[in-house]
This record gives sequence, C-alpha cells and structure tokens, in this order.
Amino acid sequence: MRWFKKDKKKGVSHQSEPVTKGLLIFSDTADVMQAEQILKEENYDIRVVSPPPKYRSGCDLCVEFPLVEEVVITRLLKNIGLVPIDVLPASLNGLKPLQLCKTKDFGQYVMVRAANMKITVDKTTKKIVNISGGGCPDVPYLAYEMVGKLLSEAPEPTFIGSTLCAYSLNTARKEMLKIIGD
Repeated sequence: MRWFKKDKKKGVSHQSEPVTKGLLIFSDTADVMQAEQILKEENYDIRVVSPPPKYRSGCDLCVEFPLVEEVVITRLLKNIGLVPIDVLPASLNGLKPLQLCKTKDFGQYVMVRAANMKITVDKTTKKIVNISGGGCPDVPYLAYEMVGKLLSEAPEPTFIGSTLCAYSLNTARKEMLKIIGD
C-alpha cells in the first residue's frame, strides 16, 4: 500500500501530503447515523460524507475519521455490534469522499444541498422559502413544518422526521446556520 501520491505528469514518485483520513463504509445509512452519534459522543473528530462512487448504492453516507484512530474506533464500534463493511484510507487510489454539503448563492436567496435534500433561505429575512429533494415519505411534512419560518425557529428535521432525508435536511440546515447565522 502506497501512502504518498505519485506525480503522474513527471513519472516521479515524491512525498506529498500523507493520507490522514479514513472512511468507514457501512451497509446501511442507519448504521452511519448511529456511528456518527456514538463517535461524536466519544469526542472523535469525524464527519459524515458521501462515499466514493465505487461504494455508493443509493442515498449512501459514510464516516470520515482520523486514520490514526482506526484501531480504537473500529474496536469501539465492534464492541457495540456496529461493524463497518469496509475501512479504507480516504485518498488512495482516487477514493476521496464527496463533500456532503454544497452551497449556491442566488442573490437574495441562498440554497444548501446535503445529499439529495435542499433548503433555501431568504438572506434578508432569514426565512425558509423552500425545502425540496429526496424521496422519503416525510419530505412533504418536513417542508410543511419548516417553510415560512425563520431558520432559527424552524424545528430540527431530525426531531420531526426519522428518515435519511430528514438527516440530510438537518445537515443542510446546520450548514445554512453557519452561513447566515441565527
């Protein structure tokens, strides 16, 4: 296993940034959400990302973690019966995770997309003007409960929904709060 990138243009191998992150690949998104909660409670520096295309089979997520913590993290998860189907370095052989959140500025409005869910907010009023995307049965309910409310006053999607779409929308909401504040 090579831990440093090879410069293909010059055909020369040289040391560049070492691989410092790993990916925990699970067979079910519910396992990803449970692993995220447990690892954050244990104060590990992790984040949920979209897995590389090779490991995707729908609305998948994976956990990016500090590679030096692999043994401790996998042992912790195994002890509670939460075993990833694969653990791999995040940037070898093109296995880079995809950014879960993307932002688009429309002037008066800003939209954040997390996985397949989107939240759009009026930058002046800070009101949610649209919720869209996903394919989960609770998306219309999430939109009904959130659209027209101030971002800071709208309910957290994971409090009123329990699907991957609610989780993704909650991720987008958190990112939006970072962008435009309360």
